[in-house]
Amino acid sequence: MIQTTFPDRGVMAELMAKMLWEIGAVHFSADKPYKLSSGMMSPVYIDCRKLISYPRIRSAIMDFAAATVMRDAGFEKFDCVAGGETAGIPFAAFLAERLGLPMIYVRKAPKGHGRNAQIEGHMPEGARVLVIEDLTTAGGSMFTFIDAIRAAGGVVDHGIALFFYGIFPEAEQRFAGGKVQLHHIATWRNVLAVAREGRLFDDKTLSEVEAFLDAPLAWSGRNGGVSELAL
Repeated sequence: MIQTTFPDRGVMAELMAKMLWEIGAVHFSADKPYKLSSGMMSPVYIDCRKLISYPRIRSAIMDFAAATVMRDAGFEKFDCVAGGETAGIPFAAFLAERLGLPMIYVRKAPKGHGRNAQIEGHMPEGARVLVIEDLTTAGGSMFTFIDAIRAAGGVVDHGIALFFYGIFPEAEQRFAGGKVQLHHIATWRNVLAVAREGRLFDDKTLSEVEAFLDAPLAWSGRNGGVSELAL
C-alpha cells in the first residue's frame, strides 16, 4: 500500500542510519583506510547491498524511499522504475512494487549477444523513468544508466539513491548539468551522528571520519589516494 502521510526527513535519515549500523553495513577504519574504485582512500565504507537480506529493515527503507519520491517529485510523475546493474536491481523491484509501477533494469553495457539489449523489460517511447541506486557518491554510475535510458527514448528527470555520500560538490554539478533531481534518504553525516551518539567508536576515529567528510579529497591525498575526482 502506498503511503500518503510522510515521515519527517530527519527522522527517516536517522532511522536509516541506525538500521545500517544495526546490520553491520557501516565500517570506520581511519588507521587502515579503504581504497575505493575511484582510487580515493577513505576511512569509511558502506555496503548497502546487505539491506536485501533483512526483510523488516528493507521494507521500512522502501517505505521511506516511496514517501521521499512522492513528496518531492509527485504522485503521478513516473511510468516505470529502473534499477542499474547490479545493486540497483532488487531495490527497483521493491520500489516499483511500492509505487504500483512497472520495472526495468539497465545493464552497464549491451550484453553482446542475442538482442544485444542494454535495457531489460518493457519501456515505451517517452516513458518517464525513475532511476534508483543503492548508493551514489558523485553520480557517475547512475548517469551510465540514465544516459542509456535517454538514448533508448526514455525520459529521466529524477533519480533516487537510498544512501548519498553528500560530500562531493562534483555530484551536485553532475546532477544539475544532467538535468536530474537527485533524491536520497540518508548521508554520511547521519551515519556519523548515530556513531557519535552511540559512542560506537573512539573519539580519534570519529574525528578522522569527520575530517574526511569535511574535505574528502584532501584526506585521501594525505593517505596515499587520489586528490582529484574525475567527472
